[in-house]
Amino acid sequence: MSTNQMKLVLGPVLFNWPNDIWSDFYARVADEMPVERVYIGEVVCSKREPFREQAMGDAVERLQRGGKEVVVSSLALVTLPRERHKVFATAQDWPGLVEANDVTAVAALAGRPFAVGPLVNVYNEGTLKALAGFGAKTVCLPPELPLTSIAVIATAAAGLGVETELFAFGRVPLAVSARCYHARIHGLHKDSCQFVCAQDLDGLNVDTLDGEKFLSVNGIQTMSQTYADFLADIPALKAAGVDALRLSPHSCDMVAVAKLYRAVMDGAHDGAEAAEALKALIGNAPISNGFLHAVPGARFQLRTQA
Repeated sequence: MSTNQMKLVLGPVLFNWPNDIWSDFYARVADEMPVERVYIGEVVCSKREPFREQAMGDAVERLQRGGKEVVVSSLALVTLPRERHKVFATAQDWPGLVEANDVTAVAALAGRPFAVGPLVNVYNEGTLKALAGFGAKTVCLPPELPLTSIAVIATAAAGLGVETELFAFGRVPLAVSARCYHARIHGLHKDSCQFVCAQDLDGLNVDTLDGEKFLSVNGIQTMSQTYADFLADIPALKAAGVDALRLSPHSCDMVAVAKLYRAVMDGAHDGAEAAEALKALIGNAPISNGFLHAVPGARFQLRTQA
């Protein structure tokens, strides 16, 4: 794949946004956001899906009219028969790329082109080669990888004709569990959760017993409390052979965030200066790029030392 024309893509909304906010967001993405590809669909909790079906169709149509490539994302943790049936139905019905976020979807999509999400563990060239053999055409690498490993996998991906994507903005998706943390915090069971996760548009912060900022939770998902910020690292990521950067939707002005990334990718803005501008957009939330630099993931290091 080409390393000169880096793409900017938008990941799926991971949070339980109310339908009106969700629909307005994708309308603005279609009309204003400078991204080539948009991933859309429920990744975290299958209980949210029925409320999104009508809005989903409308959003896909709007995005396609706006010239975006639309990729439908699948669930990250498939545990129930109805969830497995949904994954296989999506694989059968959607004519474009489907994003596999666990191996159930890989099985459903094998033999046709598909995308691989960051929650599938692609930590080496062997795994990448196996997925390419099933039909993977683009792979978003796990966010825990350091730059040295990214470069090795990106080189292997280029040889296989696979596009390498990297999670570059937003709270880092770290894990999913069969338990719902949001319901538990509110004294509810998972089956009668009352969708309390919708109260926190960017996830619920979790601090340590000593009061230190630690993680955030989003239903059954564990995320970083920091926001990934790779703006100053874009030149190094280009040199490493990364083909595309993924922005993860949050409640801040995502169009402005995308424009910052696009400006740095196009060489029109300095990455370090853009990183300062980003802080204002995210309300001075803590930022990080530690995994990329092979230091603790919650840290931020200004320049990549490849």
